[in-house]
Parts: sequence; C-alpha cells; structure tokens
Amino acid sequence: MSRMIYDYTKEVLERVSFNPELFIKELKKAIRNLLPYEIDHLRKWLLFFTNEKPDLKVCLSIIE
Repeated sequence: MSRMIYDYTKEVLERVSFNPELFIKELKKAIRNLLPYEIDHLRKWLLFFTNEKPDLKVCLSIIE
C-alpha cells in the first residue's frame, strides 16, 4: 500500500513541476505522509529530477 502512495507522490510532483511554489507545497505534504525510508527514496529521486529543472533546486533544502 505504501508503495502506491510513494508512486502517486512522484506522479503529483511531476505534474506540478511547472510551478515551483506548488511543487514545494506538494513536497511538504509528501514529507508528512511518507515513511522515513520512502523519504530517502524521494530525496534520491528529487536529485535526479531537479537536475533537469534548475528552478526546482530550492526544494532540495526542504527534504534535507
């Protein structure tokens, strides 16, 4: 069940990546809902994902 939440979180973040403010809002929501090991996976995914989108690099400070 939790894997589905993690996958859904990534999907939502990809969809709102056009707006950094909305992206940060959804990221904060995800941090509240995910398990600690899922947050680690999300952190690694964010490093990869934000590599192509420099305007979202600010969000890395939220998850670290």
